Order: sequence, then C-alpha cells, then structure tokens
Amino acid sequence: MGNCLAKKSHTKDDDSDQHVEFASGNVTLITTKESWEQKLEEARKDGKIVLANFSAVWCGPCKVIAPYYCEMSEKYTSIMFLLVDVDELTDFSTSWDIKATPTFFFLKDGQEIDKLVGANKPELEKKLVAIADSAPPQNKQQSLV
Repeated sequence: MGNCLAKKSHTKDDDSDQHVEFASGNVTLITTKESWEQKLEEARKDGKIVLANFSAVWCGPCKVIAPYYCEMSEKYTSIMFLLVDVDELTDFSTSWDIKATPTFFFLKDGQEIDKLVGANKPELEKKLVAIADSAPPQNKQQSLV
C-alpha cells in the first residue's frame, strides 16, 4: 500500500511497508484550513453530517483503523468523511483540542454533535449507524458526485 497522505518522509530510513492508505474510498484528505471550510460548507448545502478523523501517520492505532474508516466511507455515503493529519495541520488540530489520535468528530452544520477518541471500531460503527439512521431519507440514498 502507498502513503495516501502524500507526506514527505523526514528520514531516509522509512520502510515502505509502514505506510498505510489513510485516505482512500470516499475519504477526503484535508490539507488546508480553506479546504476544511469548503468541505463543511459543501456538507451544509447537501445536508450531510461530517465525520472528521484527526489522525497521524506514525500512530499505530490510526494505521489499524484507517482501512476500516475508508471502508465505512463507501458504506455510509450520506456522511462526508474527512481526514486531517495532525502533524500537517498542527495549529488547526490544536484548535480542535486534539489530545490523542485518532479522534473522530461528528459535525452537523459545522458544530460537534458527537466525538470518539481512540481506534474503537465497534463504537465508531455504532455511532455511524446511529447518525446514518437519523439522516433525512433523501440523503440516505444520495450517492457522492
């Protein structure tokens, strides 16, 4: 697998097998505060809930849950899946008070409606199901353009 975060290695000793695809499927990698704002506005217009994963490429639990997060993005198309690398957007991540990675925020109209800290697959899916079930019917069938 390749490193989907397109983060340049800071050391020459990085092993390619240590890279995990963090942003495949319907996951959008956020690289600037502007792209974050753009995606939140898009979600507001489309009536979508946003699930933001604040993660890091060096984080073991983040690597474990990344493929699952990508898989869920294809299953729950009524939810917009975003990925923020806390090392690439340090100040922005700090503004969200990230204390551990991964941290998942569920947002509606840009406001936090739920949060999960840690790579807890069962709890993440439980929250995803609850959010997806609460989405208006037109959004449940909507596919990404």
